[in-house]
Amino acid sequence: MWQPDPGWHPLSGGSATSTLGVWRTSIGGRAVVVKRLVAPAEDDPPELSDPRHFAFWRRAADVASYGLVGRTPGLRAPVTAVEEDAEGITLVQDWVEDGANSGLFAALSMGRFAAADLGPLRWLARGQLRSRLARTARRGGWRTLGRTTASDVADALWTRRDRLLDLLDGLPQVAQHGDPTLANLAGREGDDLIAVDWGTLGTGAAGADLGYYALGAREEFEPLLDAYLLGLPPGVATREQVTLAARITLVYTAFTRAEWALARVAGGEGALAGKFRHPSVAPHLRALQRQHVAVEAVLGL
Repeated sequence: MWQPDPGWHPLSGGSATSTLGVWRTSIGGRAVVVKRLVAPAEDDPPELSDPRHFAFWRRAADVASYGLVGRTPGLRAPVTAVEEDAEGITLVQDWVEDGANSGLFAALSMGRFAAADLGPLRWLARGQLRSRLARTARRGGWRTLGRTTASDVADALWTRRDRLLDLLDGLPQVAQHGDPTLANLAGREGDDLIAVDWGTLGTGAAGADLGYYALGAREEFEPLLDAYLLGLPPGVATREQVTLAARITLVYTAFTRAEWALARVAGGEGALAGKFRHPSVAPHLRALQRQHVAVEAVLGL
């Protein structure tokens, strides 16, 4: 059975079902990150074996093996070695130093990356937001938010989700990282942003990555939008199309995260309202409140 070396330093992250753990270590004097992926068992969710689902267990390894994003514009991956065995896959990736990237540089880089040609590979993620909301629906939807003062807004958005997802599908589809958080877009080398965690690489509506990133960014949405459009090649998508995709992605991701955080603490003693300040809940609620303009815009569609 595969086991991490006792001297490796465990890192946070790696929350995916197929990820056993992530560690930092040194190999031959070179700082690296080791990530262990575990092959799905018979009783694991079938989505882990679906090549087009965002949760496909081995996508990060296939991305590295193909060298698919080693030289892509805007965003590219660090050097990563792949070691496969009967139980799973071990990824050994060069350590990426924090480049102190601004949100504007990240947005510009995502716009540039949208022009990348990923080819017709069958294991690229498709319809990521739709799949995430389908998973939430199987868990009962946004039931916990239905017990808050945001219940009417949450209900209106949840009821309209299929129509808005159809709108996303009808927008220009481009290359997207799929999980563009601040932590995943930390590195920099020259004019390129060095990104990690490529397990959700695929295609989606132009601007969807921007909406996902904007949830955690320090900058306001409009400057981020301007930077993304500056990097986006002419003719790929209009400002209106990018804004629409970003806002839909941002709003539905924000509500889903808030539901997830609240549901985890809702079963404890005391009123639900008293748990809004819980350290695992408050950041998600603040993010939701901050996006009131986007929420109103999406409700008006």
